[in-house]
Formats: sequence, C-alpha cells, structure tokens
Amino acid sequence: MSALSALPFLKPVHLRSPRSSLGGQRRHTLPASEFRCLSPEDAISVFEIEREAFISVSGDCPLHLDEIRHFLNLCPELSLGWFEEGRLVAFIIGSLWDQERLSQEALTLHKPRGTAVHIHVLAVHRTFRQQGKGSILMWRYLQYLRCLPFARRALLMCEDFLVPFYQKCGFEALGPCEVTVGELAFIEMQHPVRGHAFMRRNSGC
Repeated sequence: MSALSALPFLKPVHLRSPRSSLGGQRRHTLPASEFRCLSPEDAISVFEIEREAFISVSGDCPLHLDEIRHFLNLCPELSLGWFEEGRLVAFIIGSLWDQERLSQEALTLHKPRGTAVHIHVLAVHRTFRQQGKGSILMWRYLQYLRCLPFARRALLMCEDFLVPFYQKCGFEALGPCEVTVGELAFIEMQHPVRGHAFMRRNSGC
C-alpha cells in the first residue's frame, strides 16, 4: 500500500465554490480550494512560482526545474500543493534526509531510509501573498508529516530575515547551517514530528 492511499489526511480537501450549486449552470466546476501532493506534471507551475518568488530576492532558486522534476518523481508524497480553482497558488517540496544536520548533499539527494524531512522550498504565488497562505500551508504540511510512520522531524535552512516566520510556525533555530549557496549563508531550523503512533491513534491518520 502506498503512503498516500494509507493516509486519510492527504485525501484532497475540496471547498466548493457557491457557483457549483446554481442549478447545474456549471456542470464541471473545479473545487474552490484543494490540497494535494504534487506530481511531475506540476513541475512547470511550481518553477514559475518559485522563480518569481526567489530570483528577485536572492538572485537564484532553491530548486531548478530539473531538480523539481527529480524530487517530484522520487518522493511526490513529501510535497504539498494548494490549488485554487485548479490553479497552483502555493507549494512545499521536501525529501528525506538521514543525518542530524543538513549538508551540501542534502540539496540534491533523497535518502529513502531517512527519518528527517528536508523542506527544500515553500513559495506562494505573488497574487496570493500577505494572506497567511504560507503559514496555513506549512501547518497542513506538518500535520501531514505526523501521519507518516517514518518521519521524526522536519529540517530546513533559511536566511536570517525568514527566521521569525518559521519560528511562528513552530521551528527552532539550530544555528548556522554548513550549507552555502554562492555567498549566501543560512540558519538551520527544525520542527519535531512527535510520536507518530500516538498521533495516528488520535488524529485519524
């Protein structure tokens, strides 16, 4: 059984638009809001959002298009996309890591036997920013990780100015990250994924 089929939490959540109930005027109305794992077919939409979000700030993207496809092929179950009327508006991409702290290799590798989920990138489409969507998506993602029997904690690295945002999401700073990208330096942060067995009994996972 796949990880996805075993997890009720990850079944798409649909919030239907009022237009869908207007006497059948729109027979094929898309859900107003949907959360689901990403697939390789979503890679271009993901990259377009990421490129706009990061290049203007840092001059580079955490993941390039081929790397996005790489992770969405290897571990799509560690991604989560937020769709509005079928349009991707925000996403998270992760992979597994098997060491205590992140290293340069963590940027490109997925370690199937790892117990740490390395969150590579969270990005929100420019027209949907300043609406709290990043925080909501991260909360849903962390809840989802609690349903995965192998996940023990989430790891990420970010620039200094993003530390307060991730602290509000429940992450704690571990100190400077050994990973560098060009001249950029990062703070490494972690979030515990608490006792998975207990969470499964008490969260419907």
